[in-house]
Amino acid sequence: QVGLVESGGGLVQAGGSLRLSCAASGRTLSSYAMGWFRQAPGKERECVAQISGSGGNPYSATYYADSVKGRFSISRDNGKNTVDLQMNRLRPEKTAVYSCARYFSDSTVKLEAIREYDYDYWGQGTKVTVSS
Repeated sequence: QVGLVESGGGLVQAGGSLRLSCAASGRTLSSYAMGWFRQAPGKERECVAQISGSGGNPYSATYYADSVKGRFSISRDNGKNTVDLQMNRLRPEKTAVYSCARYFSDSTVKLEAIREYDYDYWGQGTKVTVSS
């Protein structure tokens, strides 16, 4: 069993920055691709960033939604068993609950091919409110 807990959410002004962290318990995350998702009120959940597992993935190590490219950065610290999401130049229309999730397999995978249903463990989420 894997437990994922997000932290770092809160209130921030438009244009500001926040750093979210996803901590795992129960099993190491290092071999697994991980993703950060967000769900705004009344909207469907969307993937904002993904990072491949450690271990020589021949495909791209990270993937970002077009809407966050150049502003968000995903990273992992295998020693701490965490995956972080640095969010810069936040926009007020993107107030949402942010969740992290683990890809179901530790095999090599092309991040662009991963779908939401391929993630098997999810955190409860942390709310990010962006004020205008």
